[in-house]
Formats: sequence, structure tokens, C-alpha cells
Amino acid sequence: MTADEFYDDEEDIDFSDLREQYEVKLEEGLDTFVVIDGLPKVPEENKPKLVKFLIKRLQSVGKTKEDSVYMPMDDEGQSQGFAFVEFETAMQAAQAVKKLNGLQLDKKHTIAVNKLTDIERYGREGRIDEQYTAPEPEPFVEQEHLRSWLGDERARDQFVLFKSDTVGVYFNNMKEAPEMTVERQFWTESFVRWSPLGTFLTSLHPQGVQLWGGASWKRMARFPHPAVNLVDFSPNEKYLVTWSNKPIVYQEGMPGLTPEEDGKTYVVWDVRTGKLLRSFAPIENPQEADKPPNMRKKIQWPLFKWTADDKYCARVTPGSHISVYETPKMVLLDKKSIKLEGVMDFEWSPYAPSEEDAKKPGSSEQLLCYWTPELGNQTARVALMAIPSKEIVRTRNLFNVSDCKLHWQSEGTYLCVKVDRHSKRGKSTFTNLEFFRIKEKNIPNEVIEIQETVINFAWEPKGDRFVFITAGELPPAGAGAPVPPKTAVSFYAPEKTKSPPVGPFKLIRTIDKKNSNAIFWSPKGRFCLIATINSQQSNELEFWDFDFDGEKKETEKDLAANLQLIEAVDHYGVTDVEWDPSGRYVVSSSSIWKHTMENGYHMYDFKGKSLREDNIDRFKQFAWRPRPPTMLSKEQQKQIRKNLREYSRQFDETDLALESEASAHIIAARRRLLDEWRAWRAKVEEELTEERADLGLRPFGAEEEEDPEGTTVIEETVEEVIDEREEEIA
Repeated sequence: MTADEFYDDEEDIDFSDLREQYEVKLEEGLDTFVVIDGLPKVPEENKPKLVKFLIKRLQSVGKTKEDSVYMPMDDEGQSQGFAFVEFETAMQAAQAVKKLNGLQLDKKHTIAVNKLTDIERYGREGRIDEQYTAPEPEPFVEQEHLRSWLGDERARDQFVLFKSDTVGVYFNNMKEAPEMTVERQFWTESFVRWSPLGTFLTSLHPQGVQLWGGASWKRMARFPHPAVNLVDFSPNEKYLVTWSNKPIVYQEGMPGLTPEEDGKTYVVWDVRTGKLLRSFAPIENPQEADKPPNMRKKIQWPLFKWTADDKYCARVTPGSHISVYETPKMVLLDKKSIKLEGVMDFEWSPYAPSEEDAKKPGSSEQLLCYWTPELGNQTARVALMAIPSKEIVRTRNLFNVSDCKLHWQSEGTYLCVKVDRHSKRGKSTFTNLEFFRIKEKNIPNEVIEIQETVINFAWEPKGDRFVFITAGELPPAGAGAPVPPKTAVSFYAPEKTKSPPVGPFKLIRTIDKKNSNAIFWSPKGRFCLIATINSQQSNELEFWDFDFDGEKKETEKDLAANLQLIEAVDHYGVTDVEWDPSGRYVVSSSSIWKHTMENGYHMYDFKGKSLREDNIDRFKQFAWRPRPPTMLSKEQQKQIRKNLREYSRQFDETDLALESEASAHIIAARRRLLDEWRAWRAKVEEELTEERADLGLRPFGAEEEEDPEGTTVIEETVEEVIDEREEEIA
């Protein structure tokens, strides 16, 4: 065989398996390299300084060293403005791309960080068109209005019902059966939740979270978080926090997640774009770490707490610090946490500074309240901090403190700190209520001492009245089955004053020997429902009016309230209570998640009058759809309140017309059924007449002229007295 024949035969041989075996794969071995563009061009003698400066920035995301940085030089001894950097792992390289791309080194230089494998993959010849071609704009597609339900002609509210495996959304029709807008099976695999302004309905699945909305209830967004357990929205629905008790195990190709999320349990999302903003590992509480799992406290939820304008969110690391993050980038305020020794909890003020406030110096700050326990010789302390300046604007020292709970009034006008205290010997506990008047000069403090423990406290929405429930001590251990102690409900209001500010808070009335354990204010204030839920002792619901139209008691004439019990009802097995957004209706429900007896819901008006009772097999959840804030100005709202009687008359006429319309429908349906029955009877009589004629018999129903047997039918009516009594009327 000649050489030419050998080479001719070689061209016919298939070497694809050998090429595949020995081909250099860029993805393997080069995934730890990144390319950094946009660096300053420096001479050879300044190159070590630039490399050291670059290494400091790079080590914030991973481990690398000077020997791992290759910075090419040109023929003139100048660097070319880019460098190749090798990290220890591919995950560190991915973090460098994610966190350092677009980083500004100085006023003139902003770096771009890319994976070397990406450059090799997309930069090869033929992968990218050398000539720029403008992308074609996508055709406009009109989207559904996400708040279309607000255009209902009768201004009805919606609610969601979760029963068995079915989730449905309905319009409320008061006494009549609700009107269904959508109903689907297996819509969620754990529970459903409305977003704070009612725009979205949230469903949870093993793969993550989905948001639904619009008139057709189509899917609006997905947020992948495996085995998600809980969700929480920011007040304006801009951000979403998801949590799972199982840390994320990242796998290549998981949609929406990156290697950075490996081992994390909390994820913060941008609702509008669906983008993952930041993920967090679980917080370890040093005080809980040494306890067995069954003795540890339940997870604090929500962990991330938001300001009313969504500008900041924060979380506490118990005993150490509070971390405040700025949105939308979710970066630490001033790049560091606020160290507060012993800090246990905090709450943001619900008041968001307006545009007018922002024009005044120092008025655009947000208020954050936190408390710290007694440590060594240091007393417990409650403090108000302004954010972003981190200035402490008010403090209050406390003694013999067991626990604190922070309760802001809905407009941020007042703050109540419920302080559970113990005696010096620790044998008894009692409660102090520390009130701070936030909008008054120097933030004055007012204290109400309670001899028992306060188990529940609630401010009137947009008001200055409040209710709390106290309970006696539980029986000592070993005294048999524990019976919940009797409770007492106390109602408070400020004293009347001729001009602002309001006067000191005074007791209106205390109702003793109750089993009540829950307080539910109407979202519009004035009406308050005191309930006993999740209890085997009682199932009572009491409706109280704080501005009753009647004569005041002599002892209450100096107070800004006229308290009256207007109705008391029972709902056996009640587990949940919720007011509708308008404050016109309230629903008490009994969920199968708590027990299996008489599940369903009862609906009442704001005065406690029963409107409807629906017993539903395997009933799980009831939730009213929230409404966004009104777009009416304060003057317009004031004018409506002034002419409320006129509007009420119109509403009464509309309700009467609807009732008449409903009655007309019922009457028409009955008449239709009666006509159908008469037509059927006439048809049957005609058929019987024809059959009798064929048999030679007289027509059906005809009277006989003669009685062939000579018999006479006599009808006799007999009356029998069963019982007879005589009573003398005085």
C-alpha cells in the first residue's frame, strides 16, 4: 500500500469517538475563571498596586491570590484594561459575576465581570452577528385590570373559601347565597392568602409560590422556592418573602435560583419583575441552640418587617443586632448592622412620611422601636430610633421585666409597650402598659398599672381607644387537668378635652368572669368584637359599640366614648374571626385544621345580627379580599360622612329593590312550576280520557246519571276534642 492510498483510506475512517474522548471541554476546568474588563491602564511599575487593590475587592466574594490574577501588558509596557482571575471554586466565580459586575472602582472606572466560559461560548466566531440588528418590538397585548372587582355596581366585597380540595372566590350577597366568580380544584397544596391590597391571590406548592389575579384569574407570577411553608408581602405588595423549614439544596438548572441560594431558607423577591433580590440563612438564637428541638420557641414570623412605604425592611438577630436593608437592592443600611446588646424584638411605626414631610428637615425619617432585657447591672430598656440617621429619639428604662410586646396604633400616633413584670422574688407576675404619644412634643409617657397579666391588647384602628384582656395565674403543676383561668375585659378611652392633644387614658368599664381571649376591631373603628376562640369552655361572641346612640352613664360622661353591648351570640367551635374591609360584616368560622366538629362559617352584620350560616363539609379557610386605600381626599371623605344619612337612604332603597327583585324571581319561579304541573295534569287527564273511551268506559271524572246498585255515598266529618282547659284571667 502506498502512502497516498493510506491517506485516502484515513479520510474514510470515523474518528468522532476519539475526538469526543480527547476534546478539550472549556466548561470543565475553566469555570473557576472570570474576566474583568474596565480596569485602569497602568504602567508595569504600578501593576502590583492595581493587583493588590483588585484582590481586596475580589476577596469579598471568594478566595483568590495575586498569583491567580493575570493582567496582560501591551508592547509599550501598559496594561490593557482587563485581567483574568482564578477563584478556588466555580461558586465563588459565579458570586463574583453576580455581585461585582458593574462595581464602580472610582469616578472614571466601572468594571464588568463575566465568566470565562461565557466569553468562550458566546464569543466564538459565528455565535454573534457582527452587524447590529435592532430587535423587533413585541406587539402590544392589553392586560386585564388587576382591580376589576372594585368596579362591581353594588360595591360588594369578595372572599375566598377553601373547602375540601376546592378553592373558590365569591361575591358577598349578605343573606343570599354568595355569587361565585371562580372555583378550581387543587388550586393550592397548603393554604391561600391575599396580598395586602387584594391584588393577588397566593397559592403554595412544593415547587414554590404562584400569584393569581385579573378578571380571568390567570397566573401572574411564579417564585420558585422548594418546599415553601410561609409567605409574607411588603405593605405595598412590591416585595415577597418566602420561607421553608428545609434549606434549599441547589442543583444545576434550577429555575430562578443560583448556587448562592444553597443552604438558605429565606428568599426576598421583587413581585413586579419576579427577580430574586437576596436570600438568607436561618438565624441561630444562642439561647435556643442548647435546648432540645421540642423545647425551642416557634419560628418568629414574619422575620422581615417592613416600613409602611416599603423603603426599608429589617430583621433582628436576638441578643445581638438589628439589620436594616434598603430596597430595592436589599443592601445593608450604611453597609453594617446596628449592634444592640441583648436586643430581643422591634417594630416599625406604621406611619410613612408623606412628600410634604420630606420637604421639612428631619421629618422624612422612619421610626423603629426596640427593647432590650436586663443585662447585669443594666436595666431593661425601650427605645425609639430614627432611620436612616440611627438617632435615638426617646428611651425608657424598665425594671423586673420578663417580656415586652410592642403595639403601634395604626396611624403611628401612639405606641403601647406591654411590659410583663415579676416581683423581686419572682413569685408573681403582673403587667404595666407604657404609652408613648409619638406626635406630641418630647414624646410624653403615660403608665397604666395592671395587677394581673394582660394576654391580649388591641388599639382602635385610626382611633385613640383600646381594649385589653387580663387573666389570672394558671393553677400549679400537679393540680389535675389545667382549667383556663377566668378573664376580664377592660375598655379604655381618653378624657374629653376642648382642644388637642387628647386627655389621659381612663377606664370606661371592666367586665369580669369571662372566658374571652381575642379582640377584633372593625377596620373602620367604633365597633369591637370580643370573642372566645379555640376554647372548649365557651364560644361566645360579643359586639360592643363605643359610640352608642343613647344616654351615657354618669361615671362615663367625661370620656370620649359611650360604650354599650349591642349583641351576644354563640358559635360552637369557632376558630377564626375576620371583619370585611368595609366594616359592615364579620365572619366567624370553624376550620377542620383545628377540629372536625360543625365546620363552616357564620356571617353577621356589624351589630351582631345573624345573616347566614353555612355548614360546609371539610371546610378549611375563609378570608375576605382586602381593599386598597381610598383615593378620596380627606375633604371628600368628610363631606360623605356629613351626608351619610342621605347615602344610607339610597342604600336602603337599593337593598329593598334587590329584596323585591329576589322575591319577584321566587314568585316567578313558583308560578312557572305551577303552570308546568297544570299542563302535565291536563295532558295526563286527556290521555286517561282517550284510554277510557277505547275501553268503552265513561269519560274520566264524569258523574253517573244513575246508580246501578242503588247505593248512596255519604260523607261524614267527625270532630274529636283532644284536650280542653279553662283559665281564669285576672
